[in-house]
Amino acid sequence: MRQISRRRALRTIGAGAGLALAGPAALGARLGGANAATGAAGPAPVRRAGSRPYPRLAPGTDTIPQIEHVVILMMENHTYDAYFGALGRGDGLTFRGGGAQNRCPDRAGRPVWSYRAQHGTCQAGNSVSQSWEASHRAWNGGAMDGFVRTNGPSSMAYWTGQDIPFYWSLARTFTLCDRYFSSVMAQTYPNRRFLMAASAFGQVGDPFPGPSDPDPRPHGYSTIFDLLNAYGISWKDYFADLPTVGLFPATFERNPDKIRPVAEFLADAAAGTLPSVSLVDPESAEGSEESPEDVSAGQWYASQIINAVMNGPAWARTVLVFTYDEGGGYYDHVPPPRAVRPDGIAPEVPPGNTYGDLYSYYGFRVPTVVVSPFSRPGAVSSTVYDHTSILKLIETKWNLPALSDRDANANNMLDCLDLRHPHLSRPPTLAPAQAPSSLPGCFLTNPSQNIQNAT
Repeated sequence: MRQISRRRALRTIGAGAGLALAGPAALGARLGGANAATGAAGPAPVRRAGSRPYPRLAPGTDTIPQIEHVVILMMENHTYDAYFGALGRGDGLTFRGGGAQNRCPDRAGRPVWSYRAQHGTCQAGNSVSQSWEASHRAWNGGAMDGFVRTNGPSSMAYWTGQDIPFYWSLARTFTLCDRYFSSVMAQTYPNRRFLMAASAFGQVGDPFPGPSDPDPRPHGYSTIFDLLNAYGISWKDYFADLPTVGLFPATFERNPDKIRPVAEFLADAAAGTLPSVSLVDPESAEGSEESPEDVSAGQWYASQIINAVMNGPAWARTVLVFTYDEGGGYYDHVPPPRAVRPDGIAPEVPPGNTYGDLYSYYGFRVPTVVVSPFSRPGAVSSTVYDHTSILKLIETKWNLPALSDRDANANNMLDCLDLRHPHLSRPPTLAPAQAPSSLPGCFLTNPSQNIQNAT
């Protein structure tokens, strides 16, 4: 199925629920084979699904009263090295003599070095891929040398503060995470399922979910949203055109009042009435930062969400996690470590794939910043996180049972915060993001072709 099909399909879900689509107007293996060792089970879980952070406290107990609102803003398809590799903070690219020394061989064995993106905020078409097979070939059992052979020279591009000034100021102001990994070496849907349910339930690609998709609860799990409902904790999924909760049709159908247009997020933030947990989805066609989109458009969109939180009356009681679903096929030099398998459900690797694992490795590092008055200003956290660490943060605050073995053993991100001292109680001034009216327009040069090619 072409990727445009999944986009249109999720738009249909939103329209079918009678929701107004809103957003900034301008944005509109088989296991084994060539690498049999990767099928290893990964670390044995110390804690199990259903366990609570504080077993002696009742579930639903608020253990972090300083925080009233958790906001999750997940953009698309970039690695840590692609965005923050040249930042000069955290574990980024290696520079010597003015140039990056990181390299990968092409198919002829010739080295291709990391280079600054040659077209500013434009991306080089659709040559990079984050599919299960492409990701595992780029990873190459931890050698991290297969990016160019798999995705071409475009995979070695990186951006600087001249290209993405808002993101760099964000990373220099708040706590930057340089060991935050995506949950699985695969595409958007498996990673966003991990974000919501701590498991991909066998998914390795981006097939459109249908009514026959199983409700996770019969497997013994819930999404985080079903769990929040069970304990009376408020939440909303704010979307521009694709509601992420639609990846779990049963949860989507049970909560039509909680799937809201992103314009409502801006209003709720301004009024100080955000729910306890907010998931904010990017605008997919031009503003998510997937290749070949103009990354400025996504940066501008993200800046509107983040500034709305910072300037709202609930800022003093909010934690916003800014992150990306997966690496999008771009280079990163840090090998993903082994991870606890979420459950006993094996990944449904397509026939012909020669690389694979059992959800027993994390995916590649993605840019992540913890934005809060309690954030440790200018700090770098090198604690290992993945998307289920956000779940663990939520579960820790309200002492909720883990959804799977993965989030049961995840780190909870609290080392990014100093809950005793809100060092940034006065919202800092960040570098401005380029407004849509002044974007270079690289994505729009051939929009229909670009949309069809978007991954």
